[in-house]
Amino acid sequence: MTVRTHLLVLACALGLGACSSTPTHYYTLIAPATQAPANVAQAPFQFEMQPVLMAVQVDQPPLVVRQGDGSLAILENERWGAPLGDEFHDALTGELERRFGSRDLAGLPKQSDEPVLSIRTDVRRFESVLGQYALIDVVWNLSLRGHDNGSKRQTMTCSSVIREPAGASMEGLILAHQKAVSALADRISKTANEWARQPNSRCAS
Repeated sequence: MTVRTHLLVLACALGLGACSSTPTHYYTLIAPATQAPANVAQAPFQFEMQPVLMAVQVDQPPLVVRQGDGSLAILENERWGAPLGDEFHDALTGELERRFGSRDLAGLPKQSDEPVLSIRTDVRRFESVLGQYALIDVVWNLSLRGHDNGSKRQTMTCSSVIREPAGASMEGLILAHQKAVSALADRISKTANEWARQPNSRCAS
């Protein structure tokens, strides 16, 4: 075999290998941008979103899916576009911005004459089961401080378990998780708005 023929065979082999390899897909929890409802009233506070605590089992680049026998499968070719904790943070922040009618001011200067709501979330469970459901179990804490530095800080801790039906495809599973994050944003925003006006109110269900 000549050197030229050898190189041609090697090139073909590498080409076939590249074609036969499984492509990597990337996903995001951030739902497609939609126009904010025209009737959304601005919340009676400024808000800041704190970093998200994510369950250790799923806090990695590949998607982790739960199987029927209780085991977990790590899908190396199905990956999040960013660390899952960051994906969850950014997705929830965007949903809350639309509901509060204001931007997240974490790390930014605040208006001195308006109270500030700080939101922390601890994702205890983030389950993915293809063809069945997407589930999130989240403990979330609200902390409201007045514009007066001498005013007392108020805190409220709530929890939500949200389960959305998921299709058999990866796209269907991701869509279910996006809906779960949206449902969580509904509960947080409803609770925060009522709590800011009525300190004795309870967590929204």
